[in-house]
Amino acid sequence: MAFRHRDFALYCLARLLSATAVQMQAVAIGWLVYDRTSNPLALGLVGLAAFLPAIGLALFTGHVADRFDRRTVLLVCYAVTVAAACGLLLWLASGEEAIWPVYALTVLFGTTRAFANPAGQALVPNLVPIEHLGNAIAWNSSAWQTATIAGPAIGGLLYAFGGTIVFAVAAVLFTVTFVLIAAINHRKAQGSVEKASWHTLVAGIRFIRAKPAIFGAISLDLFAVLLGGATALLPIYARDILMVGPAGLGLLRSMPAIGAACTALFLAWRPLERHTGRRMFQAVAIFGIATVGFGLSENLILSLTLLFVMGAADMVSVFIRQTLVQIDTPDAMRGRVSAVNSVFIGASNELGEFESGTLAWVIGTVPAVVVGGLGTLLVTSLWARWFPELRDRDRLIP
Repeated sequence: MAFRHRDFALYCLARLLSATAVQMQAVAIGWLVYDRTSNPLALGLVGLAAFLPAIGLALFTGHVADRFDRRTVLLVCYAVTVAAACGLLLWLASGEEAIWPVYALTVLFGTTRAFANPAGQALVPNLVPIEHLGNAIAWNSSAWQTATIAGPAIGGLLYAFGGTIVFAVAAVLFTVTFVLIAAINHRKAQGSVEKASWHTLVAGIRFIRAKPAIFGAISLDLFAVLLGGATALLPIYARDILMVGPAGLGLLRSMPAIGAACTALFLAWRPLERHTGRRMFQAVAIFGIATVGFGLSENLILSLTLLFVMGAADMVSVFIRQTLVQIDTPDAMRGRVSAVNSVFIGASNELGEFESGTLAWVIGTVPAVVVGGLGTLLVTSLWARWFPELRDRDRLIP
């Protein structure tokens, strides 16, 4: 249904290509950093560098998405992303041994994503009619998950010919993304164009805090993935535990996305209609159990299976959270609310990578993953008690 609308089709393709480039870069950067340092903390610092701009600019990025044309915001972001990707390519081609340029460029990538994420999330409802929004969110998530399947696999395979090839292909994909976004003609958001003030900047935070279902869904996903995220430690599993090399790392990073993509396609065909709150808590609990199992596994097939389950469970949570945010938020507020949502997503992913890397540095890789999975189960139990509005939510779309 959503693909009947040209602008959404262009946006979805752009998201697919840009996300593929991001995932390819992530594989190459993760392997390079760990191969040169052999330090889990160095991997964690990559995640921290990506996350800091999101939290530091959160109050401004949402306001920009609400006040300015969202397509224009995306174009500026991808222009800078192309430049940063070329910088990463030049760094590797130069033969420079120092790692700090990677962290600096990661901060720049994080800055562009901090502005692009709320603008992109808020743009989707302007590309399709409201009755097709749930379908659009499911397909949009499918595009992301497809990219996180293809991107790591492609990145791992291309890395056999050198990291320069990976970074060059990523730069090309970011350039094509810019062209596709430029071709979109969308309905501009209808709402006030308030001047920036403390009141307008914190409006997104106040709105979320006043909506228990939204706040519960976003914070549940934040703490579950923050504690249970093992993605940052996959280079260690690939090199030291499962011993499968960079190509195997690409496969490991792809498996959660395969599970998520399969689930997203199913949800696009058969969206959740009843008991959605309960389904979210069940999915997060399954994610935690699978994380514990992955942490203990030394068998490649079992590890891949558990990563698949983790991705599938996480997709259910993502779908419910994204739909709640878009449906329950007025258009004039979507940029600021999406900015806060993006910070929570970034915290659960990039900050989760920092947490995992730091904990692995302190207590070891396997204990860090197991403790994180158990923490996810504890959070699920607490949130089910503290947020009955989310737990008892029946239908996503009234």
